[in-house]
Amino acid sequence: MDKNTITGLVLIGLVLIGFSWYNSPTQEQIEERKRYYDSIQSAQIEQKAALEAEQAELNKPLFETSDTDSAKMAKAIYMYGDFAEGALGDVQNVVLENNVAKVTFSSKGAVVESVVLKDYQNYKKEPLTLFEKGDSWFSIELPTNSNRSLQTADMNFKIAAKTDSSVVFSLPVADGRSLDFIYVLHSDDYMVDFDVKSNGLSDVLQPVDKLKSYWKYKVRQQEKGRKFENRYSQIYYYLAEDEDYEYLSETSSETEEVSEKMRWIAFIFYFFSSVFIADKSIKSATLSSELEPEDSEYLKSYSSVMELPYDGGNSEMNFRLFFGPNKYSLLKKYDKGVDSEDELNLQYLIPLGISLVSWINKLITIPLFNFLGSFISNYGIIILLLTIVIKLLIFPLTYKSYMSTAKMKVLRPQIEEINQRIPQDRPTERSQATMELYSKAGVNPMGGCLPMLLQMPFLIALFYFFPTAIELRGESFLWADDLSSYDAIVSWNAHIPFISNTFGNHISLFCLLMTITNIIYTKVNMSMTDTGQMNQMPFMKYMMYFMPLMFLFIFNDYASGLSYYYFVSLLITILQTYIIRKFFVDEEKLLAQIKEKQKQPRSKSSWLSRLEEMQKQQMEMQKQMQEQNKQNKK
Repeated sequence: MDKNTITGLVLIGLVLIGFSWYNSPTQEQIEERKRYYDSIQSAQIEQKAALEAEQAELNKPLFETSDTDSAKMAKAIYMYGDFAEGALGDVQNVVLENNVAKVTFSSKGAVVESVVLKDYQNYKKEPLTLFEKGDSWFSIELPTNSNRSLQTADMNFKIAAKTDSSVVFSLPVADGRSLDFIYVLHSDDYMVDFDVKSNGLSDVLQPVDKLKSYWKYKVRQQEKGRKFENRYSQIYYYLAEDEDYEYLSETSSETEEVSEKMRWIAFIFYFFSSVFIADKSIKSATLSSELEPEDSEYLKSYSSVMELPYDGGNSEMNFRLFFGPNKYSLLKKYDKGVDSEDELNLQYLIPLGISLVSWINKLITIPLFNFLGSFISNYGIIILLLTIVIKLLIFPLTYKSYMSTAKMKVLRPQIEEINQRIPQDRPTERSQATMELYSKAGVNPMGGCLPMLLQMPFLIALFYFFPTAIELRGESFLWADDLSSYDAIVSWNAHIPFISNTFGNHISLFCLLMTITNIIYTKVNMSMTDTGQMNQMPFMKYMMYFMPLMFLFIFNDYASGLSYYYFVSLLITILQTYIIRKFFVDEEKLLAQIKEKQKQPRSKSSWLSRLEEMQKQQMEMQKQMQEQNKQNKK
């Protein structure tokens, strides 16, 4: 580890520490924040009471028990016009299910009322219910020729047909016309076909080219780590023309108006999603995401106001609804055998990183992970094997980095001779002499940094992969009962200022082991790659140990599978360093080779030539400044 590397790491550490300190709230800010949240809570209580009152008014029966059939029909006609029959009748539920999902529909609004995923459980070991009655609200607004604006959510649809895999809800309209909602649940699939068919409604609805649709959704907490689950819960939408996705903030409440055409809108809650997919497009939408209070059973409240293309009274709108897990292989399956322009690209629901990082996950990490998972059931072993394979893939870079550092280490006596020969007050001359030494020895001072930088995309890729791999959800290994969440060995309920906000109310064992191993690795690495520069920078020597402690704060709340990976990766790196040192590097032979190179004429690289030219210019400028200072004194 050379001076430049150490300086860079230390500066990064100082920036992070300084940033954390700078952003830590003062006592006044804490009190102000408490007053702010208290006011929010008070407003939320008032809002909740108002909503409950509004809901009670909406749920108030339209008809009195004493009303005759003719009186009921008269009231319905007055309220709903041609759609009066939709106000009559009883609410019925219909259940469609396959091997992976149970979907319950309500005739009130002809909507999906609840979804249960059979292969998954929540953190309480209860059947995983994506949403149930009251959590989701969907409606299409019907602008009538009688200047009424009706919501399908208020209508009682009739069950016109039902099979084991499909149901047809029909909203009767005057003179034998109807509005049909058709749902089909395919075998062993999380996708539901959803078709809206209007039959002869041209004389009933206004001549519009789009219908407004509303979708509201409250996200239930499904995972143990609420803070971490919130971080990965947000609204995604896929732009049809750009063939790219965008998203709303995951850390704060946000409202966004999207005027571009969209293929789908997804309400994501960490490992699962509810997605509204248009076979054609969604013309525009207003999307909203609001954070729920910490003590709520819900994480966030989502809202989408969509404009759907409409072709008139005898038209059919085709949609699909996805209610299922964010599993890469599953989401990619929906684009199999599909033309490129018709691809859904639902895999974007999984945050795998950007550009190069995401491609590493798609082309290397995920295929290798799935391959190992095809014949190994223990995911702790899979992570271990995955780590070994990746470390072997990047071993040439590790080896090159160490060799570069080793060359600089054996040059230490010659560098010390230069430092003794050239005074400290002549830094440019000293630097030029050092670069001349490197040039003759055939050593690139940046040779140790570049391989390190080339390894970073792999480390970052796995940083994105492990927390989002649903395969790790609920999987135990050693003391960790869930590799997708933290593995707390100690936890507490009391709020500790700064600690609770940054570190959490627990200590994760794998994260602690990773930190200890990182400290050991830092010590071993500094001793094995010491080029003598640490003695000149004792402060930096101690600062190197602060980096692992920072990682303890960063990763304590992360998935234990990620901390376990870094823990194993560090152990392998220590072993690799020892093997290279013991069996591949003979410092005496290396020094002899360097001395032999120093005797040979060597052409300078363009980079080194430019550097030396810059140094000469600096020396010349310094001389001119010294002469100028002497003249000014005279």
